[in-house]
Amino acid sequence: MNLQQLKYLNEIVRQGLKISGAAEALYTSQPGISKQIKLLEEELGIEIFVRNGKRIVAITEPGKAVLSIAQRMLHDMENLKQVGEEFGSQSIGHLTIATTHTQARYALPPVVKQFMERNPGVKLGLHQGSPTQIAEQILSGEADIGIATESLALYDELITLPCYEWHHCVVTPPGHPLLNLPVLTLEAIAQYPIITYDFAFSGRGKINEAFEKAGITPDITLTAIDADVIKTYVELGLGIGILAHMAFVPERDSHLRMLDALHLFKPSTTRIALRKNEYLRGYTYDFIELFAPHLTRDIVAQAMHLSEITEAN
Repeated sequence: MNLQQLKYLNEIVRQGLKISGAAEALYTSQPGISKQIKLLEEELGIEIFVRNGKRIVAITEPGKAVLSIAQRMLHDMENLKQVGEEFGSQSIGHLTIATTHTQARYALPPVVKQFMERNPGVKLGLHQGSPTQIAEQILSGEADIGIATESLALYDELITLPCYEWHHCVVTPPGHPLLNLPVLTLEAIAQYPIITYDFAFSGRGKINEAFEKAGITPDITLTAIDADVIKTYVELGLGIGILAHMAFVPERDSHLRMLDALHLFKPSTTRIALRKNEYLRGYTYDFIELFAPHLTRDIVAQAMHLSEITEAN
């Protein structure tokens, strides 16, 4: 048994059980991969894959157990490399952040600027996607850190740490009747077409919860994943918008008006997510603390350590 065989196994699964895809991704030959997988199966005394002729059609139950162990071993190898890189060159490397549009557009710019000034040797990448896509990128190793509001805490394979709370607001064109109300209410909002986030984004669950609790069915006519898109269609007069308060910037959004909705919708919590058992380089801790100052290196390291103890038990 060797690490190369484990890499082949992992890549075959990553490529949807296609040896051709694994061979292309790893710059090797299909026969070479097939031979090594057969040798691994013979050494372990089990069949890892279910085959139909030469084609792999499924992974067996013992194969799933082998895959799980193989992935942990490969992950630990990556951690060993990270340790070497950390102490060999502490200020050079790559950091990839997976996040939503709202975070990337409104919360992260000052953090990214400060981080790049403090860590000029680190190449930073921003991947935007849905909370589900963000979680998957962290789990696959495509991203080092995930930042989102919804869903991340639902993944047992991730450590999630709360960063800050935020609330929603209502945006309207100038002169809208809602602007004349002494107190904004859900009943008043529901009288107009609503443009807001897609269900998986930016606290949408809190919006639905508030209307359901009040027994009101809102007229949500358009949804989007991007706060700027929501504001664009509000400006066109297609409805009123419900979006994250941070996404309304008065000096940039002078063509719209904003009404605070803190009293109508429960606050949402933005979280940072990390893969369990991940070795974090020094600049990763630095980025986290810049984004959420209360998440110091000691606190994050302690959370990572506790997750290791939990898994061991």
